[in-house]
Amino acid sequence: MNLIKLTITLLALMASSLASADLNWDAALTGAHRSEGNAARNDARHPRETLQFFGLASGMTVMEVAPGGGWYTEVLAVLMHNQGTYLAAHSTPNGGAYARRSLGGFLRKLGENNDIYGDVVVTELQPPLALEPAEAGTVDLAVAFRNVHSWMRADQVETYFASIFGALKPGGVFGVVQHRAKPGTSLETMRKSAYVTEEQVIEYAQLAGFELDARSEINANPRDTKDYPGGVWTLPPSLSGDEKNREKYLAIGESDRMTLRFRKPSP
Repeated sequence: MNLIKLTITLLALMASSLASADLNWDAALTGAHRSEGNAARNDARHPRETLQFFGLASGMTVMEVAPGGGWYTEVLAVLMHNQGTYLAAHSTPNGGAYARRSLGGFLRKLGENNDIYGDVVVTELQPPLALEPAEAGTVDLAVAFRNVHSWMRADQVETYFASIFGALKPGGVFGVVQHRAKPGTSLETMRKSAYVTEEQVIEYAQLAGFELDARSEINANPRDTKDYPGGVWTLPPSLSGDEKNREKYLAIGESDRMTLRFRKPSP
């Protein structure tokens, strides 16, 4: 990185940090709208540190891709209230039973607390179709949490990355958190276990046109051995199967995760 580019990057990070200070982090992380179980995961998921690393700031249009049950929605909806726009980009409701159940549960969550979620814009993402109302080149920050393995299993990972790239403004950021596999893990094992290598995620991003901007160990967990027959779902919060070793897996905690920041190049 040359001196001019380094200076521009540092100035941008300083400006983002100042803008982030205006956001209501206390209400977003520990407000009454959060269930006790979800708020308890703050210590494992580090939402403030993660979103600040991605450069979240007031005035942004932020798109969360595949928000699932809405764990991060609880945080982002409050942070962006009167501070920007938060887009929740789900897959199409015509994409099958799982997609319908996921969207249905998410909409119920939003409908139960309009004071918190009234400003959330629910949009559709079905690659390779366009994002609506997130038109091409309008998003400042896109984020995806623990979704890359699902896109791989559906054989849609490359089209997801391409659609996200298209939605971002030039210079926009794509932040990824994903269960991290050991180097050399096969594609078949990645799909089965939900652990994906950093190299594989970076390759998908670069194929779409992204540049790797930075990595962070915010969500690392060295206790995670990543060798469970049931994959990542063996660990909290799923704790699926192997009931006799439940305490062991609780002690390990949530999975070891990469945290990567990609950027769409500017002209």
